[in-house]
Amino acid sequence: MINLAGRVFMNPLDCPFHAADREIEKIKSKARVIIVDMHAEATSEKIAMGWYLSGRVAAVLGTHTHVQTADERILPGDTACITDVGMTGPFDSVIGIKKELILQRFSCKCPTSSKWPKVTFGSRGDGGNRS
Repeated sequence: MINLAGRVFMNPLDCPFHAADREIEKIKSKARVIIVDMHAEATSEKIAMGWYLSGRVAAVLGTHTHVQTADERILPGDTACITDVGMTGPFDSVIGIKKELILQRFSCKCPTSSKWPKVTFGSRGDGGNRS
């Protein structure tokens, strides 16, 4: 597993493309399967990373935006790619935070704390099925 952080709309970091090259070189002789977590804000940067690593890794899985995208595909070279796998967390929430706090923040522009709701946890990629 390689974790990369994107740079578009986020604090300046090392280039994720160069970091991917370095990390793949370090582990390719030891790892049968390489999966990349591309933690980034911009879907374009995540898609670009998928194309960049196509054929060199098993999967490029985008994370960060908390909402699963429906653009999963297999790129040339048998690399799986999706721009965001979604989140695991409280169903009765707004991206994992108590919905009442987020509604207050949006409706009055007041700063609020971030608290986890006390509800059932699960994956957002299951279509809301809680059975």
